[in-house]
Formats: sequence, structure tokens, C-alpha cells
Amino acid sequence: MFEQAFRNIDDVLRKEAGCTTELDYTEQTSWLLFLKYLDGLEQDKAAEAGLDGKRYRGILDKPYRWESWAAPKGKDGTLDHNVALTGSDLTEFVTLKLFPYLHGFKQRATGPDTIEYKIGEIFGEIKNKIQSGYNLREIIDHIDALRFRSQKEKHELSHLYEAKIKNMGNAGRNGGEYYTPRPLIRAMVQVVKPKIGDRIYDGACGSAGFLCESYDYLTAKGGLSTKDLKTLQGKTFYGKEKKSLAYVIAIMNMILHGIEAPNIIHTNTLTENLADIQEKDRYDVVLANPPFGGKERKEVQQNFPIRTGETAFLFLQHFIKSLKAGGRGGVVIKNTFLSNTDNASVSLRKLLLESCNLHTVLDCPGGTFQGAGVKTVVLFFEKGSPTRKIWFYQLDPGRSLGKTNPLNDDDLKEFVKLQKTSADSPKSWSVNAKEIDQATFDLSVKNPNGGEVVLHRSPKEIMDEIAAQDEESTEILQTIRGML
Repeated sequence: MFEQAFRNIDDVLRKEAGCTTELDYTEQTSWLLFLKYLDGLEQDKAAEAGLDGKRYRGILDKPYRWESWAAPKGKDGTLDHNVALTGSDLTEFVTLKLFPYLHGFKQRATGPDTIEYKIGEIFGEIKNKIQSGYNLREIIDHIDALRFRSQKEKHELSHLYEAKIKNMGNAGRNGGEYYTPRPLIRAMVQVVKPKIGDRIYDGACGSAGFLCESYDYLTAKGGLSTKDLKTLQGKTFYGKEKKSLAYVIAIMNMILHGIEAPNIIHTNTLTENLADIQEKDRYDVVLANPPFGGKERKEVQQNFPIRTGETAFLFLQHFIKSLKAGGRGGVVIKNTFLSNTDNASVSLRKLLLESCNLHTVLDCPGGTFQGAGVKTVVLFFEKGSPTRKIWFYQLDPGRSLGKTNPLNDDDLKEFVKLQKTSADSPKSWSVNAKEIDQATFDLSVKNPNGGEVVLHRSPKEIMDEIAAQDEESTEILQTIRGML
């Protein structure tokens, strides 16, 4: 039922002049799904209060509740066409009344960790792009037919929503911003092994894939106590996201996975000065795929001891600082980080090796990230003691990866298995920290077992990265012009 409903919604959105890409389809579906979810949440809370003999005061005023404007029902439980808005009446209500009302919650909320604040933030960041009130009515009717009150229903819907995010991630060259392949995330989670009570953080959370997969990992075994479930709801998952669309999708994705009021903050993480991070701000686990290829402004670079315009290098410093002593990290980064000779790269490798135990490096093949022509590695480390030995694994699925042939869980099984003991194999080997050049701290992937030496990129990879950097530069210039 859910799958067909999603297809029907996309079919209607394709007729809309204001919706031209997978990004638009996902965004517009998201805000409507969110309001439908909120309606169900309010009904559940009202029912719970009733059982306790209490009266529930709704979050939304009556005219703005789903049951009032989107799906008013008659006595027979079907849509009351005499009351339901449609055509221009519907679009005018949504644009001129509903969105401003919902955005106002941000000012009225008691704090950023409340559902009220999330409502205000979401509806201040996105706009209704569905210009036809008749199309909007059709989409609302499809969404109203969805039921995701039970865990089973949420689980099914979350899988479909993930598929939409994947399609969105594959839609453009910068798809990696929105979508990290889930098999890679699951392998990273298995290596880092989060546990109940850990505070898990992603400061560049995109669509919240790392946080959602961590939640699934922690709940998969079952047998959790009420206290455990409460801990997972409010004191486990923390994220920050700069881009508006990704922020909205992250919130919706976490809600569908079972987190009622996700601790996701809409902010540019890198504007935070590293010197201001206190012990209370630190986390037990960091899992992230920060954006790479970006260029941060000079005033942002001032927040970091190792100054560089490379976004991913700034994020890596942020993540190391954000971990508690003994905290574990799994971070995706460009493979050129391992061998670049510029001062920032050398200094950052030195910092990582001396302040953390970099115990594992996973070398990913080209094509791991759809639409991003950059080769990557995953760094696994524990903070608080220097690196003694690094175990390298060169992932080779035995085929070319691409949109029609993506990375899967089986491709990573051997890595996860061998990583537990740091075993040598044709694809894996260890390097003693004492053997690392103390001038360059070069960590290049050099398989002593006859594997490929991964130092150079293909012309296509280089051209793709240049194009991505050109696009980023254009965005920065436009931002600067807008500030002048």
C-alpha cells in the first residue's frame, strides 16, 4: 500500500511546474508526511491522557490540525467534501496561514529539543511548491490514507522513505551530500559498536543515515527496558546539519525510524570555535561522512588550530575535539587525505595519530558513492591514546560499482569479520606506527600482498572533483554577493 501511494504522489508531483527534481519530490512529500505524523502523535497522546483521566492540550490549534484542514471526516469516516479545502482555497490557506502559523512555533518553543521547535524550524525552511490546489488535494488524500502508527507500519514506511532519499542522492553530482550508501554505514556501525547509554553524534548528518542505522543496530536485539527506550528517545542521537532540505529530511527520517523529537540542530557546525567545546559537549561515538571538496571562509577557518579551506579537514578536527576520552569514531574522508603533502594535511595526520589510536583504515573502491567521482577511505579511531598499529583493508567487490550495481552488505562481510582480529589477508595488512615517516606521516594505502597501490585518481575522478569544486565556488560567490 505504501509503495503504491508513494508512486501516486510522485506521479502528481511530476505534473507540477514548481517540482522538477527528485529533491523537490522528497521535500514536498516530507512536509506533508510530517503533518500527518504529527496528527497521529497528537491522537496517541490524547488517548494516553484520557486513560489517565487527564485532558490533553494539543500542540496545534484546532484550525491548523490535519483533521480540520487536510482531511475533515464525516460521520461515516470518509472525507467530508463540503468542508475539505481544495483548489485556490487550499493553496491560499497553506501558503498564507498554515506555514506562517507553524513557523511561529520556533519563537514560542521552550527549547531546541522540543517537537514545537522542530515544527517551527521545518516550516521556516521549506516552502510549499505545489502550486495547483487540485494537485495538492490529490496528494493529501494519498497521504491521509497512509497509516504509520504501529512500529511495523513505521518500519515499512521508513524503508520507502530511505529509497526516496537514495533516488534523491543519485539525482545529481553532489548526491553524496544526501546519501551515504547504507551498507557502508551499517559496516561502520558494526565496527564502532555503539551501546545503550552512548551519546552518538554526526555533525554533518545529511539525511541522518548514520543516526538511523545506529538506532536500528541498538534496537535489533530487542529486550530493551522502558529506561533503555527512554534513553534512546532523548539522550542518544545528536546531529547538526547546515542545509535546509537535508535538515527537514533528517528530522522526517528519524521520526519514521521511531525517534519522536530528534535532537537535530539546523546550523553550520564549523562556525563553532573548537576552543569553546567543553567536556559536557562531548560524545561517546562519532559516525559521519562530512562534505568534502568545499571551501570554508577565512573567518570559519579561524575556529580551528589547523587552518585549511578543505571542509572535511575542518570537520575531522571538530570530530576529534568532540569525542570524550575513550570515545570511538568512524569517519569517511577523501583518500588523498592519507598522502597529501600540504602543511594542513600533514599536521592533521600528526594530530590524528598522536591524539587518537587510528586502528583501522577501510579503503573504498571508486563508485562507492553514486554521483561523486571521489575515492574515499573510512578512518576508525579511539581518542585518548596514540596510534600503535593500523590495520588496512582494501575493499574489492570484484566488480565495477555504479548506480545499477551498488555496494551491498555482502561486499563488506569479510571486512567486518577480519576487522575484529585485525587479521592479515590478500586484502588486509597492518602497519606499525613506528614505521610511519615522522616528517610526512604518510598513510598511503600500499598493499604489500601485491594489491593495487591506491595513490592516483582516474581523469574522470579528477574532472568530477573539479566540477564539484566549481559548483561549490559558485555557491560561495553567490552567498558573498548576497551579503554585500
